[in-house]
Amino acid sequence: MHAPLLDAEIYDQIRETARRFAEDVVRPVAAELDRDETFPAEIYRQMGALGLFGITVPEAHGGAGLDTYAYAIVMEELSRGYSSVADQCGLVELIGTLLTRYGTPEQMRRLPDILAGKTRVAYCLTEAEAGSDLSNVRTTARETAEGYVIDGGKLWIHNAPVADLGFVLASTDPAAGHRGMSIFLVDLHAPGVSRGPKEHKMGQRASQVGALAFDGVTVPREALLGPKGRGFHIMMSVLEKGRVGIASLAVGIAQAGLEAALAYARDRRQFGRPILDNQGLQWLLADMAKEIAAARALVERAALLIDREKPATSAASMAKCFASDMAVAQTANAVQVFGGSGYIRGVEVERLYRDAKITQIYEGTNQIQRTIIARELIRNGA
Repeated sequence: MHAPLLDAEIYDQIRETARRFAEDVVRPVAAELDRDETFPAEIYRQMGALGLFGITVPEAHGGAGLDTYAYAIVMEELSRGYSSVADQCGLVELIGTLLTRYGTPEQMRRLPDILAGKTRVAYCLTEAEAGSDLSNVRTTARETAEGYVIDGGKLWIHNAPVADLGFVLASTDPAAGHRGMSIFLVDLHAPGVSRGPKEHKMGQRASQVGALAFDGVTVPREALLGPKGRGFHIMMSVLEKGRVGIASLAVGIAQAGLEAALAYARDRRQFGRPILDNQGLQWLLADMAKEIAAARALVERAALLIDREKPATSAASMAKCFASDMAVAQTANAVQVFGGSGYIRGVEVERLYRDAKITQIYEGTNQIQRTIIARELIRNGA
C-alpha cells in the first residue's frame, strides 16, 4: 500500500480535532437531534469555523488543502458523534470538489459561504426513475436566448427542505442520453422552485431529505457548471471520493457501537458478575473489533489510491460495500449485547442500528457496488 501523502502527526492532529468536536459538541445532542429531526444549523456553523468542511478543497479557495485520507478520518470521527452531522460534511466536500474542479471564477465566489456553513447546498440527482441509473434522468434544461429553463423533479434529496443552492443534473439533449446531461447551479428560493414535505426517515433523522420540483425555472448561462453535455461525467468524477466518505461514515457508526457495547458489558451484571466475563460475549466483541479494523483498512487503501491518482474504482466500491454491510451487522451485535434495553428508543445503540442501514443504499446501493467490483475484475483481472 502507498504511504500517506502527509506526515503522520498531521493525520493525528486532524483525528484529534474532529474527535474532540464530535465528543464535546455533537454526541451530547445526538439523541435530541434524532428525536426532533432537527437540522443542526449552529453545529454546521461551528464546523465551518473549525475548518471541518472542504477538507480537500485547496487553501487558496478557503478549504483545508488536505487529502482524501484526511477527509476519511474526519468523516469517521464525526460519525462516531452522529452520522447525520458527518453526512453534511460529506455533502459539502463533494460540492466543494465540483466547484474547485469545474467552477468559473464567478461560481467560485459562492464557495466561502458554503464552507462556512452559511449557504446550504443540495446535490440534486435522484428522480423517480433515476437512482442507481442516473442515465435515466428526466429533468430537462431547455436552452433559450437568455440561458436555460429547467423543468422536472427530484426525490430524496439531502438538504432539500433547507437548502439555498442546488447543483441540479438535467438533460440538455434528451436524445443523447447520459452524453446530453449538464449541471446547473440553481437558487432554490427562485420562482418556480417548490419543495415537498420533509421525509421522516428510519435513521440519520437530523439529515433533512425531501423532494424538489422545477416548473419553468429560469437560470442564466452562467449557471452552467463545466461544459454543456458533460454533467454525467462531472458527477461521476466525484463518486469514488463520495463512496470513501460513506465507507468512513459507516466505520464511525460501527466504532461507536463497539464502544457502547464494551462499556455496557463492563457495567452490566448478571449472575453476580459482569457480563463481560462471558467468553461468548468476549468473542462477539472481538469479531466486532476485527470487522471494523478490516473496513477501516479498506477505506484507507481506497483513499490513498485516490490521493496517488491511481485507479480506485474497485477499491472505493469494496470499501463502501464492505464497510456499510459491516456497520449494519455490527450495530445489530451492539444491540444484542444490550439485550432488551438496546431495543428501546433513545438508547444509543438503537439509533446507531437505524443510522447504519442507509449506508447500504445511498452513494450507490451495495448491489451496484458488487456489479462494479465484478466488472473491474473481469476487465482488469485480480
